[in-house]
Amino acid sequence: MTEHVDVLIVGAGLSGVGAACRLQERLPGKTYAVLEARDTIGGTWDLFRYPGIRSDSDMFTLGYPFRPWKDPKAIADGPSILSYIRSTAAAFGVTAHIRFGHRVVRASWSSSEARWTVSTAHGATFTCRFLYLCSGYYSYESGHVADFPGREEFAGEIVHPQHWPPSLDYAGKRVVVIGSGATAVTLVPALASTASRVTMLQRSPSYIVARPGHDALADRIRALLPEKLAHRVVRGKNVVVGTLFFQLMRRLPRRAAAALRKRVAAQLPASIPVDPHFVPSYDPWDQRLCLVPDADLFRALRSGRADIVTDRIARFTASGVALESGRSLPADIIVTATGLRLVAFGGIALSVDGRAIEPGEQRAYKGTMFGGVPNLAWCVGYTNSSWTLRADLASQYVCRLLGYLDRNGYAFCVPDPASAAGAGRPRPIVDLQSGYIKRAAPGLPKQGGRRPWMMRQNYLLDWADMRLGRVDDGVLRFGRAEDRVPAER
Repeated sequence: MTEHVDVLIVGAGLSGVGAACRLQERLPGKTYAVLEARDTIGGTWDLFRYPGIRSDSDMFTLGYPFRPWKDPKAIADGPSILSYIRSTAAAFGVTAHIRFGHRVVRASWSSSEARWTVSTAHGATFTCRFLYLCSGYYSYESGHVADFPGREEFAGEIVHPQHWPPSLDYAGKRVVVIGSGATAVTLVPALASTASRVTMLQRSPSYIVARPGHDALADRIRALLPEKLAHRVVRGKNVVVGTLFFQLMRRLPRRAAAALRKRVAAQLPASIPVDPHFVPSYDPWDQRLCLVPDADLFRALRSGRADIVTDRIARFTASGVALESGRSLPADIIVTATGLRLVAFGGIALSVDGRAIEPGEQRAYKGTMFGGVPNLAWCVGYTNSSWTLRADLASQYVCRLLGYLDRNGYAFCVPDPASAAGAGRPRPIVDLQSGYIKRAAPGLPKQGGRRPWMMRQNYLLDWADMRLGRVDDGVLRFGRAEDRVPAER
């Protein structure tokens, strides 16, 4: 039996739950369902269970603007975020709309019917007028597994943070964490609390910023103002400060890099020099900055329970890791924090009137829709700020589109792919230089260099565009059920 809804949301994580809440709020008459591949709500925040898992954005911006974050911690741990998502789904009645265990494998658009037909792995079929993909941008099945020579020789345990064994006992053990990104800098201080020794082994360093886990100004504002108003004020403050911080760093990269190194140097023990361990070869924000709340990484380094090594791996050995410098790192456990395996559209095979849609060939319109692909949006957040800031804007924009279609009697909307030809050189929609992103770039949708075919990474500009800009902007085409969707020419 086929179930039909107006809107089908794929994914019941932070983005999908937020999208459902916005749809109910803005278009209460719409029918919808949320298809979730796993058996529970939470997405990333349920999947990742490694020690110390936390946000690297403040919860006033990572949380929903319509549901104030009440915890005193501005930088929250994973279980607290998971509880927040689940309680939001329950409070807004979203849970009843979620179909668990429904992994979407295929979705095909029919212009004659003006609808999507969506198939799941276990044979269920849904049809919908609008398909909203909120399933993230990486594979849930496996992270990136680097090919380390001698892996099979290692006598201890090798784990990837994406699939952390709940029974793993690292107390009193020697642990080597391979990586220098957000996951590695989160794991090291958490493991160091009970492990005998934790070594962060990096091929190249990242920029690291320490900030308080509590926001003292936010606490004062929340003490003075009503809850909802205080949340809006603190959220606005953090948006403006974060935007200025990012823009200054991009405009003055050398000064920014020097300032970051100076702050790091002040927190390191004498035994650990800034160079080479904290001097990246790229400018700030060519890769995402790593946040360490309350300087926990530096406290672990100063305690002597953790250290950092910058070198290349020659091979794994029975007792640890042999480095190209000739040094060896003994280990009982090796953690490969080597990144995610990026997948566009949740790995769903898309087609329009029988024409297969290849993710790597698509141009993103407003970072949300795609040329020649009707009534479909992909929820992608910011890489330079809180994911939810942009995810929520995208959900509000989808609601605007649906309302516009209804008011004008249209069956579908689609960005004109011909317009993308003049948008400049294509580049990945996730435009960072991290290794795991560069590996996946050929298979990711592209952005251009001009509006509306570019991701601006600027919440204030995107807010004005997606909340106030014209829906009928000359690029978005509208049609009725009998109309044909414009395709690439």
